[in-house]
Amino acid sequence: MNFFKKAPTVKEQQRENDRELRKAGRDLERDKNALEREEKKLELEIKKMAKEGNNEGCKILAKQLVQMRKQKTRMYAANSKISSVQIHNKAMGANIAIAGAMGTTAKTMGNINKILNPAQISKDMEAFKVASAKMDMTDEMISETLDDIMTESGDEEETEGVVNQVLDEIGIEISGKMANAPSVSRNRVGESTSDIDKELMAQLTKLKS
Repeated sequence: MNFFKKAPTVKEQQRENDRELRKAGRDLERDKNALEREEKKLELEIKKMAKEGNNEGCKILAKQLVQMRKQKTRMYAANSKISSVQIHNKAMGANIAIAGAMGTTAKTMGNINKILNPAQISKDMEAFKVASAKMDMTDEMISETLDDIMTESGDEEETEGVVNQVLDEIGIEISGKMANAPSVSRNRVGESTSDIDKELMAQLTKLKS
C-alpha cells in the first residue's frame, strides 16, 4: 500500500468508475454470448435424445437448460443494472463539472466585487454628480455675470461714439453719407448714387496714398 500516493480527485475517481463499469459490462456481454451458444448446443442435444427415445436423458438436459436460461436472465438484469449505474455515474460527472464551473464563477465574482467595491463606486458616482451640478451652476453664474457686464447701461452708446470718432479721424462722415443713401421709407429708391460713390472712392484713395 502506497501511503505517499496522491488521492484522486472526484473527477478522476468518476472517470475510473466509468472505466470499471464499461469493463464489467463487456465481461457480462461476453459471458452471456457464451451461455447462448451453450444453450443452443443443449437444445440440439435434447432434440437428438428425444429422437432416440432417451426420455431420462432429455429430462436431465432439460433441467440444465432451465438453469442456464435462469443464469442468462440474471445476466440481463445485471447488465441492465450496470447500464443504469453508468448513466448515474455520467450524470454525477456532469454535476461535478457544473459544480466546478459554479464554484469558479462564484470565486471570480467575489474577486470582481473586491476589486470594484460597489459601495465605493456608489460613493464616487454621487460625488461626481454633486461636482457636476456645482460646475454647471458655476458656469451659469459666470455666463450671467459676463452678460450683465457686457450689457451695462451706456456701453452700446459709448462703443458707437468711439467708432464714429475713429471714422471722423480718417475722414469718413458715415452718418452724413448714410443720410443720402437710397431709402424705401424716404421714397428715394432708384435715385442715382453716382455722386456719393465718387466722393467715397475719392476719400478711400486719399487713405491709401
